[in-house]
Amino acid sequence: MRYPLFLSDFDGTLLRSDGTISARTRSAIARYRQAGGIFAVCTGRGLAAILPRLYELGLNEGLVAAFQGAVLADIATGKPVTHTSFPVEDACEVLRFFESVGAHIHMYTIDHFYCNMRDGMLESYEQICGVKAEIVSDELFSHKVARERLAVIKILVMAPPQEQTALFARTQQALGERYFVTRSSDWLVEVLPKGQNKGVAVELLSRHYKIGRARIAAVGDQLNDLPMLEAAGGKFAVANAAEQLKRIAVVLPSNDEDGVACALEEYAMGEEQ
Repeated sequence: MRYPLFLSDFDGTLLRSDGTISARTRSAIARYRQAGGIFAVCTGRGLAAILPRLYELGLNEGLVAAFQGAVLADIATGKPVTHTSFPVEDACEVLRFFESVGAHIHMYTIDHFYCNMRDGMLESYEQICGVKAEIVSDELFSHKVARERLAVIKILVMAPPQEQTALFARTQQALGERYFVTRSSDWLVEVLPKGQNKGVAVELLSRHYKIGRARIAAVGDQLNDLPMLEAAGGKFAVANAAEQLKRIAVVLPSNDEDGVACALEEYAMGEEQ
């Protein structure tokens, strides 16, 4: 087998635009696993949002990389194996920046999802991810984190696509030197501790499964997937991916055209060269 460990992003890559995973993709994953391959999801979603979808796929064991790789968790138990969070002072710095621009903010700890406002964007996000936010409207997030000493794993802001590009650039300018700033969809800008990204997850999974990076394949669609592709030996991007990914990867059919299944069938299960 050319790639005995295959890592896939979820939204926009494994998941189709209608929120489903095709029968062909499900079958390809099952056949790959039956042949001895290890299929793992590496996603920006939190555990509460990704674990139910993995169970739907029949993935009931092994590891999942969640929160952009900041958390590795055991699928069977849902318990974190490793996780990284912001120092409290750093989380407060990031939150104060977003508060100063009046952003729609999501804040995540290992088991809580907070939002500073309820609007149509949040309701859409909750529906897509199958999670419910705890609204905090009586104090600023930065005050809450400082007061409760919360271990914040990820901070995310939502903005309509026509506003997101400018917000991303502004965030990069203000925070990019000290933190990992990325985009995970046309609506989302995410900030994590410096050096914490999906590339780190590749390294951790490589050590855990004792499989060298040259024999690990990865597929994604957004800028947050770039470190994962750069760290993996097999680099794949669905046709709907950002140009930065397609420049370094084998371009597959889109997420709506079974791109992941194509990668598994045509590349991962082939003979090692």
